[in-house]
Amino acid sequence: MTVQVVSRVEVSSSLDDTLIGHYYPNRAPLQPVPFQKLPPGSIEPQGWLLGQLRSQINGLNGKLWEISDYLVYEQCGWVDPTKSAWEELPYWLRGFADLGFVTGDQNVLTLAYRWIDGILSSQQSDGWFGPNALRTSLEGGPDLWPAMPLLHAFRSFYEYTNDVRVIPFLLKYFQFINQQPIDVFSRGWSYTRWSDNMDTIIWLYNRTTDTNWLLDLIKKIHSNSANWLTSIPTWHNVNIAQGFREPAIYSLVVNPFDPRFIQATYDDYQIVMNQYGQFSGGGFAGDENCRVGYGDPRQGFETCGIVEFMYSFEILTRITGDGIWSDRCETLAFNTFPATFDPFVARTTHYITCANCIQLDDQVKSQQQFENNFAMLSYKPGIHQYRCCPHNHGMGWPYYAEEAWLATYDGGLCASLYVSSEVTALVGPNDGIQVTIIEETDYPFDGNIQFRFQLPTSIQFKLYLRIPYWCKQAPILSLNGNILFNEITPNNGSYLIIDRLWINNDVLSLTLPLSLRIKTWISNSNSVSLSYGPLTFSLGISEQYNRIGGTDDWPEFEVISKSNWNYGLITTNTNEWLIKRKKKKNSCENPFTMDTVPLNLEVRARRILEWKADSQNVIGLLPQSPVHSQEPDEILTLIPMGAARLRMTSFPTIAQ
Repeated sequence: MTVQVVSRVEVSSSLDDTLIGHYYPNRAPLQPVPFQKLPPGSIEPQGWLLGQLRSQINGLNGKLWEISDYLVYEQCGWVDPTKSAWEELPYWLRGFADLGFVTGDQNVLTLAYRWIDGILSSQQSDGWFGPNALRTSLEGGPDLWPAMPLLHAFRSFYEYTNDVRVIPFLLKYFQFINQQPIDVFSRGWSYTRWSDNMDTIIWLYNRTTDTNWLLDLIKKIHSNSANWLTSIPTWHNVNIAQGFREPAIYSLVVNPFDPRFIQATYDDYQIVMNQYGQFSGGGFAGDENCRVGYGDPRQGFETCGIVEFMYSFEILTRITGDGIWSDRCETLAFNTFPATFDPFVARTTHYITCANCIQLDDQVKSQQQFENNFAMLSYKPGIHQYRCCPHNHGMGWPYYAEEAWLATYDGGLCASLYVSSEVTALVGPNDGIQVTIIEETDYPFDGNIQFRFQLPTSIQFKLYLRIPYWCKQAPILSLNGNILFNEITPNNGSYLIIDRLWINNDVLSLTLPLSLRIKTWISNSNSVSLSYGPLTFSLGISEQYNRIGGTDDWPEFEVISKSNWNYGLITTNTNEWLIKRKKKKNSCENPFTMDTVPLNLEVRARRILEWKADSQNVIGLLPQSPVHSQEPDEILTLIPMGAARLRMTSFPTIAQ
């Protein structure tokens, strides 16, 4: 048995070709990747994630078809091409179908299958599918954007059912695209989002033969769509969240390998975050488009942008073998995504979520606080007011569950996103043997993770465990009670690789020491955020929910602050900061509410009376730290920001 530490996972050039993974590794001439996605259904989520998925079944995504006029089967152009439709059904079905595949919920599956059957049956002789009106809606040519999310639903459907209709359907559709004039690739929303189809084309290429024309199509798309290699071609938040991964995906087609392309994706991310992501939660200031001079934590990140960013991070983990992308995915998942829903029935959302926000109302903000000229903050189903976000948010938790475990290029498994779950997958040499690993943890609220192995026979394979970037103390790895590893790992995150002849009922335990840390946002008024492991804290503002409309089944809420929020932290006595825990163990209860959150943090602070909301109840811009205050010291309770809907996460500091 060996334990190895690597900064990132790279495919070994000396590996025998017969051992390049069990789950459709890239076939030549594509560049190999270290991780492969397991088919939906391979991973059974447990604990709080299962609770989130159950809530989604009965929440906005799971029941949206009851109230959205975009989701009426008989009136939808994706089933009947003579009718109209656009992106709403594709957005919704992508998340809804995978919700069924992950949970096995029969009601969800039945409805998803009905839609998928209807769409697959609607394809026309030239390969086109969808509303006829979209064939000529962009300068006389086709609008190819809204079909892109649907293709992801078809992929998951195929992996879950092996339905023989899917591969011929996709081949025929991409033949249609391949026959289009090149100027089609530079039109509409697809111009900056072609990475969606590139990823699907690679998926299709790996499952077919004699289809080199698909790789030529990717090259044609890359040459005639937005340039993400040397610039940021758009400052629209969702375009960025989807599009910045394009060079990394395209790098798989480039032969010989050219590192410029993957590096461009890293660079694009840093350019955006350095300018607009200088606050906590993992997102950036994109309440529609990023705007120069508008990077304060009161700016919002669109709900669509949140889930698209998470999905990009999941894809990039598999391509690059770099755990920093999984770190970034869980940062969004734990700190920002939960606050996109109300804490009660999760049947409402809002258009943007802000790192600092003291009122969520249904009023237009007319002083340029946000870019759009419609109200974006209150919780409501928002079928028309928010439109894209209520339909698109649904992939967030199902995709997170599906990416929790990954197959590795060498026949092993990787625990990529820690969450209570059970994975069943093929491992080992040749055709492999199916094994089950049961993961038990209260992560991210606790750093202890246990893996129990259920094996039909002893088998040698590698298990990869991600060590997050924030883990500055030595992780502790033990097998059946005996410590295997207890050393400091690289600062930017890493993987432990355990190569062993695993035995039935082996128990592997990993402890990731959680510690408090302070992040100073120098370019955002020297404000600070406090984090504990992957969780960042918010002031626990008292929230008053007022019903402003809707029905009992589909309510609408505004949220008003009922306590002070304008505090600066005293950072000279951090040794007095105290984490308090509630005793919980692997509960399915939603941990992302003020009443149920498993831990909190007590800190010392003073009010800053000059820091006020503006005349439209939007929090004022951060004052420059340190700030002088003559107010008395107070002990404040902070909670993980994912549990806070009103949020104060970037704090000024008090001058001493």
